[in-house]
Amino acid sequence: MKLALIGATGYVGSAILAEALARGHHVTAIVRHPEKLATHANLTGLAADVYDPAQVAQAVAGHDAVISAFNPGWGDADIYAKHVKGSQAITAGVKQAGVRRLLVVGGAGSLFIAPGVQLVDTPEFPEQWKQGALGAREALNLIKQDTDLDWSFVSPAVMLEPGERRGHYRLGEDEVLMGDNGPAGISTADLAMAIIDEIEQPKHIRRRFTAAY
Repeated sequence: MKLALIGATGYVGSAILAEALARGHHVTAIVRHPEKLATHANLTGLAADVYDPAQVAQAVAGHDAVISAFNPGWGDADIYAKHVKGSQAITAGVKQAGVRRLLVVGGAGSLFIAPGVQLVDTPEFPEQWKQGALGAREALNLIKQDTDLDWSFVSPAVMLEPGERRGHYRLGEDEVLMGDNGPAGISTADLAMAIIDEIEQPKHIRRRFTAAY
């Protein structure tokens, strides 16, 4: 497939890029600094302002699907507003380009820990991650209203860490997946596997899903 990947040098985006290329897909990596990308026969680097729908549309036109691993940066004091603005611009740009398939990588904060209670709203949720998590939750709320795109939204397991590709995972929908000793985890490599699996064989059109061990 011909995939456009936004945020391909980020924490999750870099794992998605590696997984997509390993499976033989052709990837256009839309990043701030294309020069940071490694050389690969199936990889094209492209700089674009993801806050500008017209630039997004130009960058993703002609692709089979768009994967957005967009994140303004956890150290950005304005992360909530930027996350919402960027997410809206990306959705608008994908529509303008005429691409129907969009998969958005969000956070675990909007997963439900109990009926009516999302993780980000619990007292234990770390303050330093809260504004970013709220921005990702709003991005989910906004895309849920879209009936034009074949969108999916993935929330990773609560414990998302670098690590080897084990080659397996289990799926959930709107609730935190639990392990034996609390919230379950997953490596970025296996989250990437779940994402590319969803792109290749869609099972969550206009739905959110989560993945964990």
